Parts: sequence; C-alpha cells; structure tokens
Amino acid sequence: MPPPADIVKVAIEWPGANAQLIEMDQKRPLASIIREVCDGWSLSGSEQFALRYADGPQLYITEQSRGDIKNGTILRLAISPARAARQLLERIQSHGIDARLEALKELAKLSADPTFATEFINMEGIGTLARLVESGTHFGEMLAFTLTAFLELMDHSIVSWDLISLSFIKQIAGYVNQPMVDVSILQRSLAILESMVLNSHSLYHRVAQEITVGQLIGHLSNQEIQTYAIALINALFLKAPEDRRQEEYTNPLEQHLTEMASTLAQKHLRSIILNHVIRGNRPIKAEMAHQLYVLQVLTFNLLEERMMTKMDPNDQTQRDVIFELRKIAFDGENDPTGTEKRKAMYAKDYKMLGFTNHLNPALDFTQTPPGMLALDNMLYMAKVHQDTYIRIVLENSSREDKHECPFGRCAIELTRVLCEILQVGELPNEGCNDYHPMFFTHDRAWEEFFCICIQLLNKTWKEMRATAEDFNKVMQVVREQITRALAMKPSSLDQLKNKLRGLSYSEILRLRQSERMSQDDFQSPPIIELRERIQPEILELIKQQRLNRLCEGSCFRKVGNRRRQEKFWFCRLSLNHKVLHYGDLDESPQGEVPFEMLSDKIPVSDIKSVVTGKDCPHMKEKSALKQNKEVLELAFSVLYDPDETLNFVAPNKYEYCIWTDGLCALLGREMGSDLTRSDLDTLISMEMKLRLLDLENITIPEAPPPVPKEPSSYNFTYNYS
Repeated sequence: MPPPADIVKVAIEWPGANAQLIEMDQKRPLASIIREVCDGWSLSGSEQFALRYADGPQLYITEQSRGDIKNGTILRLAISPARAARQLLERIQSHGIDARLEALKELAKLSADPTFATEFINMEGIGTLARLVESGTHFGEMLAFTLTAFLELMDHSIVSWDLISLSFIKQIAGYVNQPMVDVSILQRSLAILESMVLNSHSLYHRVAQEITVGQLIGHLSNQEIQTYAIALINALFLKAPEDRRQEEYTNPLEQHLTEMASTLAQKHLRSIILNHVIRGNRPIKAEMAHQLYVLQVLTFNLLEERMMTKMDPNDQTQRDVIFELRKIAFDGENDPTGTEKRKAMYAKDYKMLGFTNHLNPALDFTQTPPGMLALDNMLYMAKVHQDTYIRIVLENSSREDKHECPFGRCAIELTRVLCEILQVGELPNEGCNDYHPMFFTHDRAWEEFFCICIQLLNKTWKEMRATAEDFNKVMQVVREQITRALAMKPSSLDQLKNKLRGLSYSEILRLRQSERMSQDDFQSPPIIELRERIQPEILELIKQQRLNRLCEGSCFRKVGNRRRQEKFWFCRLSLNHKVLHYGDLDESPQGEVPFEMLSDKIPVSDIKSVVTGKDCPHMKEKSALKQNKEVLELAFSVLYDPDETLNFVAPNKYEYCIWTDGLCALLGREMGSDLTRSDLDTLISMEMKLRLLDLENITIPEAPPPVPKEPSSYNFTYNYS
C-alpha cells in the first residue's frame, strides 16, 4: 500500500552524527518537525535551527517551499537564516582578514537564498556591504565575494536600486575604468552597473556620467568579460533619453544619424565586436548571442523616428533631396529657362524616376511606415552607389513596353518590407538569439542591405516580365527571396548577394512547387490508401526517436531577473522510460550528463499531463509584455502527483517540439507539434516514393499468347471523329 500523499520520506544530516531517516508529515508545522529532529541529537534551542537541502543550491526550507520536498531527498539541519545572517554580519566586520574572507565567501553563497536574503537585508546588511566597497580597502577575492553578495541580494528586488549612493557608483565605475583589475571583480562591477541602469531612471544618468561607451569598448577584447560589457552597452543604449538617441545632424542632405549611433561608430564598436566576438576563436554562447541580437535590434530601432516621419510637401529643404535624386540620375542636365517648361521637364523626370505623383513626388513619402526612411535609402544609393543607381533608373525609364520597373515606388515599398522583416521599432524579445553576423560587417549595414535588395527587386522584376499590374506579386516574391536568404545566416553582405543570386524567380517557383508537392503529395485513392497503411509505422519511428532524444537528455537555462548570469539544469529520461531525472548544473554541459549527477527524479507513473504556453504555471506569473512572447512559445510544464509541476523553457523551437512530443508519447497521447507533422509528411513521402520506385523497377514477365474467344454477340461502333 503506497504511503499517504502528505508523508515524505527524507534523510536529515548533522555534522558528526548519523543521519536520521524520518517520515515527514507535511501537515505538521515545520517548527514541530525541527524540534523533533533536534531532540534526536540532544540539541537545545530548536528555534535557532532550520532545514536546508543538502544538495544543489542548498536553499532553506520554509512553510511556503516545503511542498517541493520529494521522497528520498537528503536534508541538512543548519542554523536558522536569522542566526546565520547575524553571525555573518558580525564576522564580515571583524578585524581578522582570514575570518572576514571566509565570512564573505559564505555570504556570497547564501545570498542567493531568498529566505536568508530577507533576514540579512532586514539587518541593514546591504548598507554594510556598500560601505565596505566605498571604503576602497577590499581587493582581490575579498572584493569579488563582496560584490557577488551585493548583486545577489539586490537581485531579490527587496530594496530599491534608487537607494544606492553616488560614492558607491563612483567606486564601482572606478573598477571598470582601471586598466588592471581582476576579471571576477570586473564581471561583477559591469553586472552591477547594468542592473543600476535597467532598474533605475535616476541611476542611468549617474552611471552615464561615470562610464562611456569608449571605456567599455576597451573590454571587448577580453573574452572573459565580453558578454558583461556588451550587456552594459545595450542597457545604456536602451535607457538613453530620446534627445540623446534621436538628434539629427543639421545638413538635410546628409544621411540621418543619431548621437548614440555616431558615438558608437566613432569608437569602432562594430568592427571590434566583429573581430573579437563574432569572429573570435571561441564559439558564441547563448547569452552572448542574445546580447548581439539585442544590440542589432536597438541599432535598427534608431531608424524608427525616420520611418515614422512624414515628408512635408511644403518643406523646401526636404524637396531639395528629391531634386538631388533627379540631378544625379539625369547627369545634371541644363534646366530650361521658362517656368512652365521646367515644371513639365521635372514632371517627366520624376515619372522616369518611378514616382507615383509626378507633379509633386513629395506626396509619395507621406505614408508611414516607411516615411522619410525610404528617401534616406534612395539618397544613400544615389550618392554611394551612383553608377548602379543611374543604370537602374535609365534602364527602366527608357523602356516603352510597359515592363519598366518604377524605381521610386519600388524603393518606398521595399523599405517598408525591410522594416517589417527586421522588425524595426519592436522591442527585443527575451530569450531570442536571432542576430545576423552580416549586419556587423559594415558601418552602414542597413543602407547597404537596401542597395543589395533593390538590385534584387529590379532583377526579379525582369525575370517575371512584370508590368505595373504585377507590382504586389513581385514584392511578395522579393520578400520571400530575402527571408529565405536571411534564414541561411550569411556571414557577410557578399555572402548575402551570393545567396540571393541563387534564389532567382525560377528557383522560388521550384521551391514552392517542391514544398507544395510534399504537402499535397499524390491524392489518388490508391496512394491515399498506401499513405494510411504507412502512417502508423512512421509514427512509431518518430515516437521512438523522440523517446531516444529524451533518454539522451537536454540542458535548459533558468530564466531569472538577470540574463547575464547563466544558470542551467539538465533533464533526461531513464533508459527504461520509467523515471525523469533532473538536476542543477554550474555550466552548460558538453555532451551527456550521467544519471548520478541528477539528484531529483519524477516517476513517469506520477505524471498527469503536459501543458504548454500560457497554461504553464511559470508563465501565468509573467506579464504579457512583448519581450516575453518568445519565452511563452518555448514554455511547457509537467504536472504530476500530488499537485506538483516541473517547469521548462526550451532553448529553441526544435527542442520544444522534441520534448513536448516525447512527453506526449510517454503518456500515450498524440504527438501534435509542427515538427512531428513535418517529419511525418517528409518520411511518408520518402517511403511512398521508395515503394513506388520499387514497383516501377519490377520486371513484368511477358504475357502468354491470347486464347481465342468466341465472337461477341455485341457490336461496338467507335466514333473517332
């Protein structure tokens, strides 16, 4: 007979004594259980003790968290959080250097525990640590442990970052600005400054006065602190006031820049990231990939103001830009003397440039998006790639067969399409790592990207022999060409050109046809019957593959308030498919993790269901902000007896499908992910083609001579007319 659901069998350790094996009644008060354990070892003052986990993070057990205790868990009797906080507070203020170092080391470890953190903070512990830092008397390991404890305590969001003093900020900034500082101190200092910027508007201004982007760029050559430095750059970028991020240059004919963008360009941030990070000799980890993605998004978001700015048809300086396009295209031809003749000539030229409004092309730029950003792109191409610009304009303006590609209209619509593809103006998504290396290879990557794509559009237009009526069809094909090329992750703009060269209109048609065939494969009744006979076999193969992947296991990242600190846990299915093993890891594993390293487990028989997305308990607690959308799509939870959950956030969509399908297969339920449907269609199509090929290769024996029959009594008359 199984034990009652409220009874948990655990072992409790105490230094120098034999462990106690007890049956913990979860209905009893925790204080009563601790008193009983203390009595077993003849320890007085049970109120001065508490229970902690013996393995993993070794967190304190409270009335709120005791429900997480599983059968077979090893616990440890320890001094209570309040007593531990009081003792450590006294020891870190002692005069003995060795005693203070040991106390700070223990404090750095305990500060991650929310129960201990609350007690330590209530005793003014954060103020004590801040004063130790401000004194400037701590160095090396002692300072590193102090900063670690401070950061862990602040991360619990118990006290506000606004309470931090200016002298503390100056001291932390000083560590970043010093040429020779220990890596561990530098990492924690950068992380503290990042948290200040992200969590306090007032602290942003103070940090910005102490730290410049140029000083941070100097740290990007150090692989140990690259991620922390870029995270702080992103934080400063994200929180910069509008007047600093969006300040135009005075010359209207110069390409629009911003103060922040020009500062980054002057400091060679892009080339340093390209050479020391993207092309460095270390593989890019998930956190660095996320920070590069965030930097890419924030850089493109500098275009948002121009994208959402309408052109004023009455603004002469803006009209001069359009006139500059005309002048470059038609080689500065002499203007006629008469006003009416000049207007007629301008209208003809603007029509040849491909504008919709020939008389007043400024009206073409009044729709947002893309607004003035389209005009910026056109002017950049006309000035930087003048020969290509003139060739495209003259090539199409001289045609009289209604197949001309209207440059102006195409450039405006293409700018809008590129803004949609690269999500200009959108906030970065938490958990997204989708950065494109090629955008870090050029100082004007956006404009160069536009110039490549407008040439692609012109080429595709000719391949489709399109007319004005086919404009939307051409844009759909061009969008598909660009998205397919970006999905291949070209490492440079030249590689992008090569990818696009291979995605001609005929190739797009071939790919569409191939994909359509795989989706609508053979609809005749015999083939449908064959498909239905094959499907159970293929589903069983997919099921076994999913379960095998679960047996190999996967690493998952713990998503907390700070992305900069990577914390991992690993989960895998036992080889007999009866138990899920999981446990925390210090770093992302290289290969398979043995079962012995995974301290926790869940019997498969206890699993009740698997839920995904917004139905997950850990997603219901999160706000529905845009940046959580990506996490929501990768979240799933295992619900098991008595009322427990194991919460996951998959590292990518593939792992999400593998695990949700595998868990459903484990529970005997239908595997319904997009990956399974895709695998099923692909494998069935392959199997059917192989079987049909076998039929085609069968040698049919020669038929025997026909047996003479009696003449039929029916006469058929065939009319072939």
